[in-house]
Amino acid sequence: MLKKFKLSPNFEAFDDMALTLPVQYSFLPRFYRLASVSALSNMMVPLAGIVDIAFLGHLADIRHLAGVVLATILFDYLYRVLKFLRTSTNALTAQAVGLDDSKGVLLALLRSGLVALTIGVLIVLLQYPLQKLGFAILSGSPEIEASGVDYFCARIWGAPAVLLNFVLIGWFLGREMNGIVLFMSIMGNGSNVALDYLMINKFGWESMGAGLATAASQYLALITALICLCFTIQWQILPNAVKEVFDWAALKDTVVLKSNILIRFLALISAYAIFTNISASMGTTVLAENGLILQIALLSQFTIQGVGMTAQTLTGNFKGKGDTQKLLPLLTVSIMTSLLIAFVIAIVSVIFPDRIFGLLTNHTEVSQHINTYTIWLLPLLGFTSIAFMLEGYFIGLKEGATLRNAVLIAFFFGFLPLAFTAWYYHNNHILWLGLVSYMLTITLALSINLPRTIGAFNQLSTEGVHSA
Repeated sequence: MLKKFKLSPNFEAFDDMALTLPVQYSFLPRFYRLASVSALSNMMVPLAGIVDIAFLGHLADIRHLAGVVLATILFDYLYRVLKFLRTSTNALTAQAVGLDDSKGVLLALLRSGLVALTIGVLIVLLQYPLQKLGFAILSGSPEIEASGVDYFCARIWGAPAVLLNFVLIGWFLGREMNGIVLFMSIMGNGSNVALDYLMINKFGWESMGAGLATAASQYLALITALICLCFTIQWQILPNAVKEVFDWAALKDTVVLKSNILIRFLALISAYAIFTNISASMGTTVLAENGLILQIALLSQFTIQGVGMTAQTLTGNFKGKGDTQKLLPLLTVSIMTSLLIAFVIAIVSVIFPDRIFGLLTNHTEVSQHINTYTIWLLPLLGFTSIAFMLEGYFIGLKEGATLRNAVLIAFFFGFLPLAFTAWYYHNNHILWLGLVSYMLTITLALSINLPRTIGAFNQLSTEGVHSA
C-alpha cells in the first residue's frame, strides 16, 4: 500500500514511488492501476470476436464470415444497447461508495440485477419474432442470411448471462474490484476461443458453432462472477437491502438514469447498424471489408472504454466525496491516455494492413483493397477517444440528460445525412465519414457543456471556503 505524507497544502508525495504530485493529480497511481486492468479486461471482448472472425474468415465459403457480420448487428442492438445496465450500475455504485453507503452499494446490484434478469428472460422467450424482425430489416443474400440465422439462434440463449454479467461488471468496477472483472474476462473470453476452435474447426458447425461457443462462454463468466460475489458481498446487510429493492421512488431515479444512458447506446448502435446495412447493400466484399475494419475499431473502442469506465468510476467517487478539484484533471488525463491507445492501434493498422487483416481472412478479394479504407481509423478512433471520455465524465456526474441530448444531435445531424448520401451515391468513403462525423458531433456537443459543470464545482468550492 502506498504511504502518503503531506509536503504542502498543494502537494502530496508517495514514498513508495518517489513521486511528487500536485494534490489535484494525486489520483494518478490509482487511476492507472484501475485503468490498466479495466482496459485489459475490456480488450478481451473484441479479441474474442476477432478470433470468431478469424476462424470463419479462413473457411472456404465466405458466406459464413459475411453472415456472422450481418447477424452481429442484431446482437449489437440486444447487447451493446443494453450495456446501459453496466454503465448505470457503475455510476450508482461508485457514488454510493463515495458516500460510504454500504446498503446503497448492495441495492445498486440488486435493483440492476433484477432488471437485467427480467430483460434477459424476455429476450429468450421472444427470440423467434426478434430473429424474423431483425433479418427482415437487414440486407443480405439468402445464403448469407441463412448463415446469420444459424449464428443468431445459437447465441441468443446466452442473453440472461450476458445481461447479468453487465450488471456484475459495473458493480465490481464501481467498487474498484477490477481484478475480478479481469478474471471474469479471462474465463469467459478464453473459453470462447477454445470453444470456437472445437465447434468450428473440429465439429464443423461453422456459424452455428461460433454462436454456441459465445453463449456457453458467457455462462462460464457468470459462474465465475457469482463465485467471486459470494466472497465480497456483505451478507449481514443483505436482508435489510432486499426489503428496499422495490422502493419505487429510488427505482424511478434509477430508471431515469438508465433510460438516458440507454438512448446513448441506442444511438451508437443504430449508427453502426445502419453503417453495416448500407455496407451490405454495396455487396458482399464491401460488407466483409467494412466488417473487418470495424473489428479493429471495436478493439480500440472497447480498450478505450475500459479507461472511460475508470474515469466514470472516479468521477462518481470524487463527486460523492465532494472532491471536485480533481474532476477536470481526471478528464484531461483520461483523454490523453485514450488518445495514445487509439492512435497506436490505428497507426499499426494503417501501416501494416496486409499483416493485420491477413490474420483475419485469406480471401484476397477482401484483403487486397482493404487498405483503401483503413485511413479512416485515424480520425474515427481519435474522436471516439475524446467522446467516450466525455461520456464517462457526464455519466459519472449522473448528468444523463446532457448525454442523451448530445447523442441524439450527433445521430440525426452528424450521421444520418452523410449515411443517406453514402447510400444514394453508393460511396463507401462517405459512409466512413458519417461515423467520423457522429463521434465529432458528440465531442463538440458535450464539450459545450463542460464550462457549466466546472463553473458549478468552482462555486461549490468557493462557498465551502467561505463557510469554513
